[in-house]
Amino acid sequence: MEHVIVKTGPDGHPRAVVRGGREWVVGAEPVRWFERVSWWEAERRMPKGLSRVDVEVWQVQARLGRNSGSALTTMEIIRDGLGGGWRLRDAVADAA
Repeated sequence: MEHVIVKTGPDGHPRAVVRGGREWVVGAEPVRWFERVSWWEAERRMPKGLSRVDVEVWQVQARLGRNSGSALTTMEIIRDGLGGGWRLRDAVADAA
């Protein structure tokens, strides 16, 4: 998964995603949920100090830059539990 920078608003919701040096501005209300982490698939033991088993996921629809005519791209971003950063799990461009 690719590391990205997520800019958030005062409410903690994503407002923009910086990917590959390009800023994607969120153009619709983001959706948030939590998923279970299968830490045992990557580690033999649960990482020290990481007692939670859920990871925060946001689905955002964003457009490249501030061009309101640009098509929306749907992105799923996941909070990196260890470093607090973000990773891009999936991105699908709108076909319309």
